[in-house]
Amino acid sequence: MRNLHRNINIGFRVTEEEQELLHKRMNEVGISNLRAFLLKMALNGYIINLDLKDVRECSRLLRIVSNNVNQIARHVNSGGNIYSVNIADVQTKLDGIWQQQNKIIRDLSKVLEAA
Repeated sequence: MRNLHRNINIGFRVTEEEQELLHKRMNEVGISNLRAFLLKMALNGYIINLDLKDVRECSRLLRIVSNNVNQIARHVNSGGNIYSVNIADVQTKLDGIWQQQNKIIRDLSKVLEAA
């Protein structure tokens, strides 16, 4: 693409802070021409939209397991017995956490491969 074929003008306004940030990013990547930087980012840049529902679900499951472990510990510390049902419940929830965590890691790996 040569400049002679570029006959459409695109312009927009920015704040001083946004301009400073643009120049900072330009310096980070070693581009001194603002037009070249903006064109490069618009055509080849990445937009990352994070869907954190899996991370939130993993956090929710961790809270549930933590509460269950604390309840079991209090029960045992007060002289009570621990039952295999309690252990199985905690194990099932831990398995769910591992599955969520593996899904998150797979999804993040896909993002890194695409970059």
